[in-house]
Amino acid sequence: MPVTHSPEQTIPSDRTVRLLDTTLRDGEQAPGVSLSPDEKVEIARALERAGVSVIEAGSACTGAGERQAISRVTDLDLEARVTSFCRGIQSDIDLALECDVDGIHLVVPASDRHVEGKVGTSREDNLEKTAELVSYAKDHDLWVEVIGEDGSRADLDYLETLMETALEAGADRTCFADTVGHTGPERTAEAVSRLAELGPVSAHTHDDLGLGVANALSAVSAGADLVHCTVNGLGERAGNVALEEVAIALEHVYDVETLELEEVYDLAQVCSRATGIPLAPNKAVIGENAFTHESGIHTDGTLKDDKMYEPYEPETVGRERRLALGKHAGRAGVKAALEEHGVDASDDEVADIATRVTELGDRGRHVTDADLLAIAEDVTGTERERVVELVDIAATSGGPIPTASVRLDVGGEERVASGTGSGPVDAAVSAVREALGSAADAELESYHVDAVTGGTDAVVTVEVTMSRDDRTVTVARSEADITRASVEAMVDALDRLLESDRQALAMADD
Repeated sequence: MPVTHSPEQTIPSDRTVRLLDTTLRDGEQAPGVSLSPDEKVEIARALERAGVSVIEAGSACTGAGERQAISRVTDLDLEARVTSFCRGIQSDIDLALECDVDGIHLVVPASDRHVEGKVGTSREDNLEKTAELVSYAKDHDLWVEVIGEDGSRADLDYLETLMETALEAGADRTCFADTVGHTGPERTAEAVSRLAELGPVSAHTHDDLGLGVANALSAVSAGADLVHCTVNGLGERAGNVALEEVAIALEHVYDVETLELEEVYDLAQVCSRATGIPLAPNKAVIGENAFTHESGIHTDGTLKDDKMYEPYEPETVGRERRLALGKHAGRAGVKAALEEHGVDASDDEVADIATRVTELGDRGRHVTDADLLAIAEDVTGTERERVVELVDIAATSGGPIPTASVRLDVGGEERVASGTGSGPVDAAVSAVREALGSAADAELESYHVDAVTGGTDAVVTVEVTMSRDDRTVTVARSEADITRASVEAMVDALDRLLESDRQALAMADD
C-alpha cells in the first residue's frame, strides 16, 4: 500500500539512508536496564538479521565486564560495523581497541554549557583536543564518527567549526546530537544542512518532546545519511528515537529502504525479554494494539477490506492482524472470532453472544477467548467435556531451587508431576509440561499480570495467550496466589487448544 507521493517530498526515494543501533549502549542506559554478555550477543544477532548497518555495542570505558560483552559481539564477525562509545579521552580509545571494534563514536562537547560547565575547558582547547583524538584513533585504523554532544543547544557557528576540525583531522563522519531531546525539526534541519556541506553527517535524536521521529526525518531531509536509533525507543529519560518507527516511516512514506522490516517484531520481542521492559500496547509498529481491531465499525470494515483501517499490512513488520473482543465488538467481529475457533452459530445466536460480550465489556472485563467460548457454549446449548483440568498444585520457593508439583485430570486419568524452575511459576509450568508430555508443546505467546486489588492480600489476574499449530487462545484467571492463577490460566488455555486433539493426550511421554 504505497503512499501517494508528492513531487515536493523532501526525502527522494533514491536516497541511501542507513541505521545505527545504539540499544546496547544508549538503550542500556535506561533506568533499570542491564544486559549480560549473552543478552548483548542475542540482540546483536537479531540486529544483524534485521540488516542494521552499524551496531554500537557499548562503552568500553565502563569496565571489564562491558569490554567482555563488546568483545563477544565483535567475535560474531557480523556484516554490521561494530563500534564503541568513547569520551574525549585517549584512554577510552585504547580500551575500545582492546575490544577489537571496527570503529568508535568520539563524543566531544559542542554547547558552551558542556564545553565550559561540564568539561571545564575553552572552545579553542576543545577544538585542539578533538583534532588530537581523531588523529590518534585514525592512526590506529579505526572508523571514527565525532558526535558534538548537546549540539542542538550549541552555537551553530561553533558547532560547524568543531565538526569541520574533526573532518580535517581525518574523521569519517560527524553527528548532530539532540542529546536532551530539546529541539524541533526546523532547528534540526538548519544544523544538519550546514554540517552536510562539510561531509557525511548522522543524526542522534531523543524523544523528550515526542519529536524523535520528526527530528530524525528532518535530519535526513537536510542531508543526514545515518540515523542513530534504539529498538523499542529504549534509552535515558523518554528514550531515543525508535528504530522500528524510523524504518517504517522512511519506507512507507518515502520508499527509502533501511531494514529487513519483517524482522522488526522479532527484534522488538528479543529486546523486550532481555531488558525486562514490556512493549507498550499502543506503541507504533510493535505494540500489541498496532494491528488489533475491537470497534464494531472497524472490525466490520477490516473484514470487508483488510486495508480499510491499516496504513500497511501487518506482515510488513512481521506481525499478524487480530480481531479483539470487548464492549465495542459488533456482530461481525464476534462471528469472525467464533469461526476462528470453529464454532457454528446461527445469526440469532451470534447476536445473543455479541450482546453478552458487550455486557461483559461494560463491566470493565477484558473479554478473552475463553470467555467468548464459554458464552457461546451457553447460548448454543453445547455441552463440552474438559480435556485437561488442574486438580491441585503445590509450590515452594524457600530453598535454593524453586520446585512445584501438580495433579491434573487428563480425560479422567489422574497425572502427577513435578518440576523445577527459576521461580515457583516457572517450576509449576515445568511440572504441567512434564505431566502432559508433547501435548503441552504449545507456545506461550504472552504472559501478563495485573493486580486487581491493593494491599498485601491483593488478588492478581494472570492473562496468557498460547498457540498450538494454527490455533491461538487467550485465557485470564484471578487468584490471590499468582502461581495458581498462572497455572490455571495455562491449563485452561491448553484445554481449549487440545479439545480437538484428544489423541495427543492418550499417553504422556516418558
